Amino acid sequence: MRQKIEMTVLVVALILVGITPRSLLAQVPLEDQLKAQYTLVKMGSDTSGTAVVDQGTILVIKKGGILSVPYSDQNIVPTKYENGAVHSPNSMVMKGIGFGMKKFGKEQTTRLMQSGEKVYPSRVAVNLPKDQVTIGIIACDSCNNVSPTTFYKADVVFQFGHGSLATANPSQVEDTIAGLLAIDDSGGDQGGNQQQGGNDQGGNNQGGNQGGGGGQPADRKGADPRSSESCDRRAGQDRQSWAEADLCLQRY
Repeated sequence: MRQKIEMTVLVVALILVGITPRSLLAQVPLEDQLKAQYTLVKMGSDTSGTAVVDQGTILVIKKGGILSVPYSDQNIVPTKYENGAVHSPNSMVMKGIGFGMKKFGKEQTTRLMQSGEKVYPSRVAVNLPKDQVTIGIIACDSCNNVSPTTFYKADVVFQFGHGSLATANPSQVEDTIAGLLAIDDSGGDQGGNQQQGGNDQGGNNQGGNQGGGGGQPADRKGADPRSSESCDRRAGQDRQSWAEADLCLQRY
């Protein structure tokens, strides 16, 4: 009887150990799991204007067509990503928004982000009833070599199949997001700065070598003053021709 009880306790313990990690993971909301994967950028402003306070995870746009607006613009029309395709906002919708903004004396400025550009995630929102994950992005101007900075921003809505998001594995959701916004692991921005620094050093070294090369003839020319003296003596002793003395000097 005692052995049966111990065996039952052991089996129950093994079952709990096996299912506890999964059950705990299932209790964590999908939105929180995604926020743990993508560090959001922190923006701020001072007398010089808008600036990045804390960098977020750098994402690389894999497909162009994401509609963005200036950072100060409050009207963001989201771009939808569904079944691997980018669906930019309807042009008629954009004209309507532009017409409405003109009534307030403002102009609608938009820009389509291109493939290869780098951005920061600014917000993550999950809507289970609509099977949507929305990620706000802000252009990484330093990564894209944009000066002066503009910080264009956009919202991307990732549309999942009906009823699928509630039971989706977080890794599957991240894979879908990566089809359009992939995490940058190249270290391109830092590498670019290092490369630039390396080029500057190389330029300095090259300049130093050129400077050294320029000084070498002078050093070589004055390395042995007796050479010129010997030419003078030759011209004084022989008295045949001052031309021979000039040729002698030219050798040195």
